[in-house]
Amino acid sequence: MMPTRRVTFRATGRVVVMEVPEIGIDELAQLRESGIVLVDVREPDEFEQARVPGATLIPLADVPERVEEIPDDQRVYVICGSGPRSARAVEFLNRQGYDTVNVAGGTKAWLEAGLPVERGSV
Repeated sequence: MMPTRRVTFRATGRVVVMEVPEIGIDELAQLRESGIVLVDVREPDEFEQARVPGATLIPLADVPERVEEIPDDQRVYVICGSGPRSARAVEFLNRQGYDTVNVAGGTKAWLEAGLPVERGSV
């Protein structure tokens, strides 16, 4: 069973607490070699600065309108800068029937670990 983490954030003036499945960057680095789907929910300028190679950009605000771009027949991993935005996306997508997993620590942890990155526009 995949570990979950309780995530708390403010949304529309209220506090939201949710449980989301989550992996760390070490596990993500191993899984990337098998061709997983990785969605980055940061803003375009953040994505251009540095990203995990192979990630697809769908900013968090655009996820509801672009949900059809996310595969529903396999597990999808979701990353952001440090974890909260991707946790929100995972919670939303899993409520829609998707199998998504949050990447703990996000791109910040990926960079701090010295793992490979892509930069610039796609």
